[in-house]
Amino acid sequence: MSDSDSDDYQIEEPVLAEDDPMRGFVPTSFGKTSKEANIAAQIEQTRRQVEKPVSQKQGKEKAASSDSDSDDDSDGSDSDDEDEAERFPVTHEIVLKTHERAVTSIALDPAGARMLSGSLDGTVNFHDFASMTPTTLRAFKSIDPWETKKSAATDSHPIQHVEFSRHSGSVFLCVTAHPQAKIMSRDGAIVTEFVKGDMYLRDMNNTKGHVGEITTGTWHPTDPNLCVTAGSDSTLRIWDINNKRSQKEIIVFKSKAAGSAGRTRMTAVAWGESPQGSSPVMVAAALDGSLVMYSGNGPFTRPAAEIKDAHGPNTWTGGIDISRDGRMVVTRGGDGLVKLWDTRKFKQPLVKVEHASTSDRYPMTNIKYSPDSRFIITGSASGHLHILNPANLRPEHVTPITPGIPLIAVDWHPKLNQILTGSANAETHVLYNPSLSTRGALEVMSRAPKKRHIDDDPSLTMDQSGLGLSGDAIVAPGALGGQKRGGRSRATPRGPQAQQITPFMRSQPDEKHISENIPLSRMLHEDPREALLRYADVAKKDPVFTSAWAKTQPVTQYAELSDEEAEEGPDKKKVKR
Repeated sequence: MSDSDSDDYQIEEPVLAEDDPMRGFVPTSFGKTSKEANIAAQIEQTRRQVEKPVSQKQGKEKAASSDSDSDDDSDGSDSDDEDEAERFPVTHEIVLKTHERAVTSIALDPAGARMLSGSLDGTVNFHDFASMTPTTLRAFKSIDPWETKKSAATDSHPIQHVEFSRHSGSVFLCVTAHPQAKIMSRDGAIVTEFVKGDMYLRDMNNTKGHVGEITTGTWHPTDPNLCVTAGSDSTLRIWDINNKRSQKEIIVFKSKAAGSAGRTRMTAVAWGESPQGSSPVMVAAALDGSLVMYSGNGPFTRPAAEIKDAHGPNTWTGGIDISRDGRMVVTRGGDGLVKLWDTRKFKQPLVKVEHASTSDRYPMTNIKYSPDSRFIITGSASGHLHILNPANLRPEHVTPITPGIPLIAVDWHPKLNQILTGSANAETHVLYNPSLSTRGALEVMSRAPKKRHIDDDPSLTMDQSGLGLSGDAIVAPGALGGQKRGGRSRATPRGPQAQQITPFMRSQPDEKHISENIPLSRMLHEDPREALLRYADVAKKDPVFTSAWAKTQPVTQYAELSDEEAEEGPDKKKVKR
């Protein structure tokens, strides 16, 4: 066969059908293949699947017309809802599930790199957008602010409020259901722990700290060293974070509706910017329904303005915020009303609308202005996010986040242009829009999914996701709360309850050490009488120890029984006459 004839021959190759499953195992090319992330597909996967967006913006409602017109209007309304949703960063979302109970507070540092979430489970979780990927949406750290002071009889204190400093973001204010607030670093270390007041003093002006539970707090708008806390002891206390021994200023609110005692709980406080270059504004709400306003720089001897019946008495006004220019104040009360106030005419509300309250179960439910004060956001008992018009408090856009589950905490970050929400089902949602938002959740979904080993699968290994830790986190010895000496360890779902280490047990050797190093230590738990009788027969047969004096034992010289005792018995005694 010549070479020319070999060109006529063709090598037959196996041909697979288009639907053959073996095509997935047959390589299509030689060499190393790299799997690149499809950024557009990943972002599209986070698009919120809302069946029927809720839009209640006034002015777009149209009267019913003919059937043909109604069909046209329905098509137009759907397009209007979609266009309306594009105005706000609510089209996409990522969900973080790192808590065991309701999320009560959310905070982002000024740069938008680190996020904090506080919960009723008593923990604060730390999230870094720079370290998360689409497959590792987890907290890299979880702390209990009171872990070092807990005992076997006490439990964790629920987190009431967390808030980063408005300037550097190097520290944050942590308020728990306790008379002492804490200033903590962005890594979770305690920087300052404010002092607790003397509960036996009746005059609150003489106490150096709160004597009742702290409900909330916030930072000074311009001074990074000052913060204010509101307590159930009817006081507002301004603290200097460099001095934990005593508060810098104390504001004692004397309620006119509380009778002779004049005490009531302070439920909310806000510290806003100064309008037109004047002093900052501080506005606080009380349980008796009062709303008081102070000059942010003092003096604080009496309020600049006070409204006695701003909200219903004995209802918890947990939401309060001040606009960016310091002129408008919005409050959300436990009486089911949202009201808008003008600080220049602080007597009557400008607008009030009905809004279902969740203060009976979650009193820390808040309400916030958008960064540019063009909108107001708040949650609802039905799990919807309400974006309101700040002029008339009418809904601009309403969208479901956790349907049927109350939405507690909301926040709108100015740099990221993303909305964060915390719900009663322990979920934290980060809402964003790829065309409007920057970094944050958008940056997370723009990364390639991390390749994970089989050992990183939580269902197959002892993964730490239940503790709020990622599978890639480096945990130093003793860094976990359950491993601290003297502290109370929490039982994990995959492990038993660890034995508590008490100061007495530290100085005592354990049972294993005793059994291995101390001879005859097993006899400590035996009955000595039974142990001796066990060798009674052996001692008679082979008297190793008693043979030396076996033949020299003394002989008994007394009779066993007397004659009278033999007749009457040993128990009967002779009666004396």
